[in-house]
Amino acid sequence: MISKDMKKENVYLVGPMGAGKTSIGQKLSQKLGLQFYDSDQIIEKRTGATIPWIYDIEGEEGFQQREVKVIAEFTKLQGILLATGGGTVDVEANRIYLRQNGIIIYLKTSLDDQIERIKYSKKRPITAEEEARREMLKNLRKQREPFYEELADIVCDTDGKSLPKVVNELLQKLHSK
Repeated sequence: MISKDMKKENVYLVGPMGAGKTSIGQKLSQKLGLQFYDSDQIIEKRTGATIPWIYDIEGEEGFQQREVKVIAEFTKLQGILLATGGGTVDVEANRIYLRQNGIIIYLKTSLDDQIERIKYSKKRPITAEEEARREMLKNLRKQREPFYEELADIVCDTDGKSLPKVVNELLQKLHSK
């Protein structure tokens, strides 16, 4: 439930890579008067390394350990909007932290839109070969979508929508909660 004083509420964005969590989060946080954070950006800043480099050196487990610390820390704050990584929901501790004090928005996107949006990204730990990428994203979607759905207080389909349209839709949904 959104209160009149949004500055005391937290909003968390979950969804697959390429759903728009960072760009939507930046604009939505401005409209809501919340401080914006991106968990992947925080990890990169603290380590001085990119996410793919962390995966290469520490593996998924090493990255997830870093991510749990960031999620635990930032969910204790008040008045923030936190864009999470696509795999944040894979770890039960993260799901517990997110549920504790905030509204969780699942930014949903189709596999085709997701593939199109991340096509040229060098920042994501995925394969470059198109068919292998599609298969990998399909498997991740199968694994993570139940968690996104279960956590979501609000679901917003971002397919084919402009940034302002998604932000306005979310503002309406938040204020009618």
